[in-house]
Amino acid sequence: MNLKDVKAYGEPRRRKKRLGCGPGSGHGGTSGRGSKGAGARSGTETGLYFEGGQMPMVRRIPKRGFTNIFKKAFSIVNVGQINSLEGKDVVDLKALQESGLVRRESGAGVKVLGDGELKRPVKVFAHKFSKNAVKKITAAGGEAKVVEK
Repeated sequence: MNLKDVKAYGEPRRRKKRLGCGPGSGHGGTSGRGSKGAGARSGTETGLYFEGGQMPMVRRIPKRGFTNIFKKAFSIVNVGQINSLEGKDVVDLKALQESGLVRRESGAGVKVLGDGELKRPVKVFAHKFSKNAVKKITAAGGEAKVVEK
């Protein structure tokens, strides 16, 4: 081993800032906080949206509309899509998931809407049906059964 092969060990170790220890510490007087103002005081934290006293973006932007926090989000399946499930006389939640029409059961469940046509009698189980969907399913000779969540 030669002297040229010796390398420095990691990062150089820094000394801790010794605040409030007088002028000899290099951080005397104001202890690195500058002079006066909120930042120089103890126990002050700027809020998440604080922009230096300027009116925050959240308060500058106009607020419009309404968001219903109790909204029920259904996974939607159309009657025409049920028609594509060949060889199934009973279409329930499990069959819809296996076929890929419903990825996963959403918070409110599955709702069947009346878009498309049904050409064969099918017994359909879902959490909710539109009036048009029920008409089309019964007209084809099938049944629309509501499943409780």
